[in-house]
Amino acid sequence: MELTVYFFFNLSLLIVLLLSGFLCGEKLRRYWSYQAICNIYLIISLVICFIFTYEIEGIEVVFDLRKVPFIIGGLYMGIGPFLATFIVFVRGLLGIDFGFWMTVLYYGGLAILFWRIASWFLKRSPMQRILFTGCVTFLFSFAQTFTMGIWHLPHSSAEVLFAYLVIQPIGAVIISYIIEEIIMTIQLRQRTIKSKRIEAVERMGAAISHEIRNPLTAAIGFVQLLQSNAISKENHTHYISIIKNELKSAERVIQDYLNFSNPEIKSMEPLLLQEELEQVVQLLQPLAKRNSVKIVSIFSPGEGIEGDKQKFHQCFVNIMKNAIESMPEGGILTVETERTTTVSILIKDTGSGMTLEQMTRLGEPYYSTKGSKGTGLGIMVVYSIVRAMNGTIHVESEIGKGTTFKITFPSLLSNSLETKKTEKELVMS
Repeated sequence: MELTVYFFFNLSLLIVLLLSGFLCGEKLRRYWSYQAICNIYLIISLVICFIFTYEIEGIEVVFDLRKVPFIIGGLYMGIGPFLATFIVFVRGLLGIDFGFWMTVLYYGGLAILFWRIASWFLKRSPMQRILFTGCVTFLFSFAQTFTMGIWHLPHSSAEVLFAYLVIQPIGAVIISYIIEEIIMTIQLRQRTIKSKRIEAVERMGAAISHEIRNPLTAAIGFVQLLQSNAISKENHTHYISIIKNELKSAERVIQDYLNFSNPEIKSMEPLLLQEELEQVVQLLQPLAKRNSVKIVSIFSPGEGIEGDKQKFHQCFVNIMKNAIESMPEGGILTVETERTTTVSILIKDTGSGMTLEQMTRLGEPYYSTKGSKGTGLGIMVVYSIVRAMNGTIHVESEIGKGTTFKITFPSLLSNSLETKKTEKELVMS
């Protein structure tokens, strides 16, 4: 039973290595192709097979599982000649004898065969590929039992035959089955990603079309009215004003989409949070007064980050504007900064709040909590800008109690910030 245990142990190492290679490949696929990862797996598998060999005392025959990764690589990857060359080279290091020439004959011949039929093999169904792999491994093992004289071994010939004719084909089938499952998983993930992208493009296209068509339809209607000679000069001026506003609305939709797809943060500069947020609050004071909203500012002096000033203002104008509009009956909007290892900006309102589903969908293409009144572009732009400035967004909300946006950025130390601002002022002067 010693040889059987040895083969099962070797086979378990190959399976564990395959699964580990797949998990590592998922993390490294940005840098390495699946082809390169598979080639590395096969080479390491062959090395393991050469390390964990078994030799019966008194008989110059070495047993291992090298044919399993060779057959898998030759059929699935089409690199049989490369693997055969590696096997022959390693076998040659052990000595040029009868076993070496049999290795050249078997592996060289099968390498050429696998190389020729690899494309045909990959066109078969998964079940056909698994069965074909098992049958080829069995026939290869069966042929070796004659040339190596296994039939006439005095020592545990039944165990050797079991290891050669049963364990190796079963091992090849198991590894082939795992590979088919991995291939199916990768294909399923790619189809899912593709379908989601198509769905997002369709939804975005429909939303853009809808949001642009509305103001254009209104503008076309008033242009037709302008063509009438019966309108007064006062109405003529009023219609022109409406047309300009509608066209600006369509332009704003397009600009918001462009800001989402490309935030255009060309250069980063030091920003004092208190100074920048005070400007945003001042800008939104008229809107807050109209909605009976009181803005409370709690700033930690000296806190700073690196970013684009214009995009920073655009980001927080969108967030605070949404917060104010969520309080039509009035309320309190709190703008606060806090610092730990990073710098956080908290925007708290006492508005209507959001459900869990609404929070999870924030930032999706053209999803708005305002229903037909909103496009969702504003919050999309917010997420895009925050990502571009290396920040994160965390949202907490409760129906009837309000919403808190927590935007976190890498901290820029106050002394470093003052130094950079001084250098900038000197250059400008």
